Amino acid sequence: MPQEPQTSPGSLVGEEYEVEVGPVAHGGHCVARTEAGRVLFVRHTLPGERVVARVTHGDETSRFLRADAVEILDAAKDRVPAPCPYAGPGRCGGCDWQHAKPGAQRRLKGEVIAEQLQHLAGLTPEQAGWDGTVAPALGDKLPAGEVPAWRTRVQYAIDADGRAGLRRHRSHEVEPVEHCMIAAEGVSELGIEQRDWSGMESVEAIAASGSGDRQVVLTPRPGARLPLVELDRPVSVLRVDERDGGVHRVHGRAFVRERADDHTWRVGNGGFWQVHPKAADTLVEAVMQGLLPRKGDTALDLYCGVGLFAGALADRVGDKGAVLGIEVTKRAVEDARHNLKDFDRVRVEQGKVEQVLPRTGITETDLIVLDPPRAGAGKQTVARLCSLGARRIAYVACDPAALARDLGYFREGGYRVRVMRAFDLFPMTHHVECVAILEPVAKGR
Repeated sequence: MPQEPQTSPGSLVGEEYEVEVGPVAHGGHCVARTEAGRVLFVRHTLPGERVVARVTHGDETSRFLRADAVEILDAAKDRVPAPCPYAGPGRCGGCDWQHAKPGAQRRLKGEVIAEQLQHLAGLTPEQAGWDGTVAPALGDKLPAGEVPAWRTRVQYAIDADGRAGLRRHRSHEVEPVEHCMIAAEGVSELGIEQRDWSGMESVEAIAASGSGDRQVVLTPRPGARLPLVELDRPVSVLRVDERDGGVHRVHGRAFVRERADDHTWRVGNGGFWQVHPKAADTLVEAVMQGLLPRKGDTALDLYCGVGLFAGALADRVGDKGAVLGIEVTKRAVEDARHNLKDFDRVRVEQGKVEQVLPRTGITETDLIVLDPPRAGAGKQTVARLCSLGARRIAYVACDPAALARDLGYFREGGYRVRVMRAFDLFPMTHHVECVAILEPVAKGR
């Protein structure tokens, strides 16, 4: 059972309020106010509902309180019973919208994007070239009550008894699970939840898309020995070194092979790859349709990972074009160089974008793709990109707040959004992926 939250003097944890639920907010919750005007961020509810909200975080001095809806007094028409037995107040924190119909989830995500664009960039959907919709990933348009099994990478936390589970919301506590409904079939078939993982802190399971490669990455507790890994399907095994955080091969391949854009991509040591099996192709298509590369173009792929967009660009700019990728992670750079070895006019540099790009001496380019981490690219990097005079820039974003902030910086640098698209590549969660295509204001008028 969930542990009771720790309280402190002045704490309001455990207090209950009957509230009318207002709009959705960024982060998987909705906004409500108590009769006294105190702001609540309430999970497990939907706009327009009347609920009993129990405070989970906050005290008398807090600007806002976090709460769970523990009783639904007046339900919204888009509410459904949560299909997952581990969803709900105090339980698994992996999903935010199990209680909402699939179409409602996408509408809520669209409302969050629109609010962030207006609040942080001063843009309406029309000004952002966005029709306001969030498109489902191919194959994910399911009836209410059904859950797409999309997550090809799942990091299981391990409790003190060696049971695999997932973290509770904003907590280090583990919710043991027998099955995660959003885990892809290739992950579920490993049977990780049925094994004893005593001595492990976490076990990450990876099921590659487009190949049969399966991998587990073990993070032992300090001083613990690795278990003999016997799962229901063949897997390669890696471990995280407790001293330096490095990832080392135990047996099998140190990489998995992913398939996207008619190429095979090596991804080593549990490195980054899009989690939804359709995500890589979906995003490449959106980026290339937006950029419209021409033969002979020069292009930058920033935060390039294992080279997905760099390879797509190289295919399209041809032998007379040139592509430069920049990536901070050493192993990802090694993989990108391996994946792109057949393209003579592609090179990949290792380091932070804000440090490497100025050292390259590049003063102009035709096209730019950037897929920054959740925090975004930032004002300094955006200013440098604007100075390169690119014909078009494709910004791939997994966080609408960071996207909106950076779009504001691009506007200051003389770029406007030509078109934007949003994709529901993380069903049941509050996360959403966007692709914005920018162009210089002078050329767009």
